[in-house]
Amino acid sequence: MRLTRCASALSLAFPVERHRFVITASIEQAKRYQDLVRKINEADAAYYELDRPILTDAEYDSFYRELIELETSYPELVRTDSPTKRVAGRATETFSPVRHGVPMLSIRTETDSSSDGARNFDKRIRKELKLTDIDPPVRYRAELKFDGLALSLRYERGLLVQAATRGDGELGEDVTANVKTISEIPHRLNGKAPAAIEIRGEVYMKRSAFETFNERARASSAQTLVNPRNGAAGSLRQLDAKVTASRPLSFFAYAIGAYSGWTEPTTQTELIDALESFGFLVDAHARTAEGADALVRFHAEILSVRDSLDFDIDGVVYKVDDRALQQELGWVTREPRWAVAHKYPPEEMATTIEGIEVQVGRTGAITPVARLAPVMVGGVTVSNATLHNFDEVTRLDVRPGDRVIVRRAGDVIPQVVRVVSEEGHERRMPFVMPSACPICGSHIVREADEAVARCTGGLACKAQLQGALLHFVQRKAMNIEGLGDKLADALIAQGHVRRISDLYTVDAATLSNMERMGEKSANNLVLEIEKSKASELHRVIYALGIRHVGEATAKTLARHFGSIDALRSASLEALTQVADVGPIVAASIHEFFAQPVNLETLDALFAAGISPTVPLTQSQSAALTAASGKTFVLTGTLPTLSRDEAGALIEAAGGKVSGSVSKKTSYVVAGTEAGSKLEKARELGIEVLDEAALLALLKVAR
Repeated sequence: MRLTRCASALSLAFPVERHRFVITASIEQAKRYQDLVRKINEADAAYYELDRPILTDAEYDSFYRELIELETSYPELVRTDSPTKRVAGRATETFSPVRHGVPMLSIRTETDSSSDGARNFDKRIRKELKLTDIDPPVRYRAELKFDGLALSLRYERGLLVQAATRGDGELGEDVTANVKTISEIPHRLNGKAPAAIEIRGEVYMKRSAFETFNERARASSAQTLVNPRNGAAGSLRQLDAKVTASRPLSFFAYAIGAYSGWTEPTTQTELIDALESFGFLVDAHARTAEGADALVRFHAEILSVRDSLDFDIDGVVYKVDDRALQQELGWVTREPRWAVAHKYPPEEMATTIEGIEVQVGRTGAITPVARLAPVMVGGVTVSNATLHNFDEVTRLDVRPGDRVIVRRAGDVIPQVVRVVSEEGHERRMPFVMPSACPICGSHIVREADEAVARCTGGLACKAQLQGALLHFVQRKAMNIEGLGDKLADALIAQGHVRRISDLYTVDAATLSNMERMGEKSANNLVLEIEKSKASELHRVIYALGIRHVGEATAKTLARHFGSIDALRSASLEALTQVADVGPIVAASIHEFFAQPVNLETLDALFAAGISPTVPLTQSQSAALTAASGKTFVLTGTLPTLSRDEAGALIEAAGGKVSGSVSKKTSYVVAGTEAGSKLEKARELGIEVLDEAALLALLKVAR
């Protein structure tokens, strides 16, 4: 239910004492009224029919309030096509029309986002019901105000036979085929179902699902979704149901329309319980609330958890719980008197892009960032917004000087959603991605199958320094215990480590002065750093953080080349001839050693005393055991060896450890609770070893 766009018309009566005055609008006010009707009608069409909003909620609400004020003050201005006289939206001609058994109406919006909004609603209800101060509080149902697409589902004898959008409230669109792909909408109702019933609710897209979908879209250079609401609406209106099925849609039920052969619940709370018993998901945050104070508490409580919700809301909804009282209170124009939407600050606002820059992440990822004219979004002042990657900049066609819509939801980094077209605005030149890192000057490269461009500076790029340092000291790399995130941050912030090699110049006195570092801890860390100088060659290679070079590839490179000097001077052709090193990995290695800054850092590491232990060559290890050149897969829990220990023994004997079973697998080493890998090995007829058989094969005494 799109509740934001549903403020009610105010009374048009304008009595003044005992006389009847006719107050005529000025030409300017009449023109402004016509302009507001046009703008709001265009915005409604774009929002409800095209799923491409052209105004933020805040802008829309501002125009709507101004329209109501003009209609209240100057009744002669009111047009029959005024947005205050109808339910926004209409059915498109793309889908077959469906007439709702009971109209799907809007709910009035309480524009005061403070606690007074809840108190104002309670005052109106008590006045309508002619309750005095001594009468008991009114019982309400307090619910969340979802930001999705309203949907009506018709069930006959318990089976889903039709699904329709709200449209203009009277006539919607038939989207049955698409709706049947949504797993959270039951095809058959649980229990004893009515002869016929229309279930109303909201199709929405979870924030987490929306982000995952967009991440995959960016990675494949496909079109991203603007926001969860538009993602849900656009997905539901696909001509191909397979496209809808590929979108992560969800559904909450919260109301009913026409029905027959059913005893209607007497309260809104009982109605929600009935919907849940039919098999629908209902929102767990909703509850009953006695009086205004309880509504105020609910509004504040939901605001405090709003950022942690996995779906978008822009407020809460209050409904009189007693359905008989609902009928007594009735409706006005297009809205029920017995319900209201109480809003929170908008999470989308319009502002201007003052410039576009790039940031360098810890992994070297280059992210375009929009510098904005500061704007309040969702209660927070926003001056920067992510543009994700160059493809996104191109898709949005966003440029400095543009008027844009900025979205912020919870703790998610603010992002530019779309550019707002402005008449007479002369656009500047498109943004061009730099070819060199703004931090270290290294090349920026973007691989053919990736949407993200990256700095190739690696160890020498200050923007990547902390990530590089933590990678360098980890257990599978240089194995330096005692150097965690906070200490790494402090060493860099205080200037003790400006590049990786500086770690080997840090002494115990310096470390002991760091926060939470005593003399003993400092001395232990210095010993760990000193010990790492004699690390195995594959650890040193892995520690360098070369893109695409994991632990297994580092071991392969160490065995093949036997030294850092041989590796750093290897040609691209020589690298591609290494077993298990494909063209992408080879290009990444070659690019890393082509950067002067990386070579300087490497030289500094050796000058600091690093002297890698050299592994046996492939020909030497091949002569040791029957494991040489064989591929092993480990599964389950071994009696005495961890997987890392077993893998190290296999590789020391010239074997290779793989994570998956295939026809090329030589042995599967199985322990307790071995799963599908063991089953597949048996299917393929691959020899299975236990720990004792493995040690015997490797000629390891235990």
